[in-house]
Amino acid sequence: MTFQRREWHGRPPWWPENEPWPPSPDRARTWRRGRTRVVRRIFFVVALTLFLSAVGAASLLSRLFDDQRTGGPPILLLAGIIIVGVLLSGRLFVAMRRLAIPLGDLVEAANRVADGDFTARITTEHGPGSLRRVAKAFNTMTSRLAAQEQQRRNLMADIAHELRTPLSVVQGRLEGLVDGVYPRDDTTIGEVVEETKLLARLVDDLQTLANAEAGTLTLRKEPTDPAVLIQEVVRSFTGDAQSKQVSIRTDLPPDLPIITIDPLRIREVLVNLISNAVRHTPQAGHILITARMDDGRMAVRVTDSGPGIPPDDLPKIFDRFYKGTTSRGSGLGLTIARNLIHGHGGEIRAENIPGNGATLTFTIPTISE
Repeated sequence: MTFQRREWHGRPPWWPENEPWPPSPDRARTWRRGRTRVVRRIFFVVALTLFLSAVGAASLLSRLFDDQRTGGPPILLLAGIIIVGVLLSGRLFVAMRRLAIPLGDLVEAANRVADGDFTARITTEHGPGSLRRVAKAFNTMTSRLAAQEQQRRNLMADIAHELRTPLSVVQGRLEGLVDGVYPRDDTTIGEVVEETKLLARLVDDLQTLANAEAGTLTLRKEPTDPAVLIQEVVRSFTGDAQSKQVSIRTDLPPDLPIITIDPLRIREVLVNLISNAVRHTPQAGHILITARMDDGRMAVRVTDSGPGIPPDDLPKIFDRFYKGTTSRGSGLGLTIARNLIHGHGGEIRAENIPGNGATLTFTIPTISE
């Protein structure tokens, strides 16, 4: 088992900000010191074991020689015992050596992870089977830690980027009001208020997303009529649809059962899907919302007659902060919708319609799971 090192041509992202790069000789010596300490201890145990074995063999030989003088065991038995002792000692030394080196690699890798290097890996080509399993588990752990650290860094960068735009607009408008560039009338102040509302919605979305991904989002489930809920959401888009000359139709069977859901959260999902459909549907287009029962689950589909989702964007539209070339939102709506549906024990997916348009479908169980 050999420790796998990764060469960096610049400062790696995991390196502490207050530490110089490349690492000082003291830091490298600290990593090696832990590995050397383990190897020394293991070899000390091996040496002690061999010493005690030698003492025991000497005592046994002395006893056998005494027995030989008094007509005890023959010399062939003595030779056999010596050969077996040598073979066992050699076997023990080899086994301890195979154990010491992988353990030393593991200690060195653990020290690097403790210092923030999540790229540390251990190969599993040699060593006992138990240590190979430990090495595999260690590599899995460090891979997950590296992925989570990268996600954390991406999230911080994305949040900073998304908050910067509305804050810059609000700051610019207020400075313009103070300097007299903009008139201090209701119209200008209303524009500033709208930007603060946008900022508040973004913060609310971030909080909802954080709670959902942390598993702390509370769902207040209650028996709900899905047909009534869908019709209410559709009516709330009547004005937007008429302004774009887009028709919104529903196809809901009369026998849809009462389901146990959080109506506010499912309403949030529907609002997100329908608002996206209205935004991407051209003038004189149409949107269709359907609901069907399928093997104990209800499937809700929102289909539009727009240009469809670009093939390159289709696998990524549910990713956090991902925005396609035609998107004007924050990139959180579909991510939140996915987490809310998963919180209900359901699934959500998107697909293009051959010809034009796109369909977003989510399924949820008809009873609380």
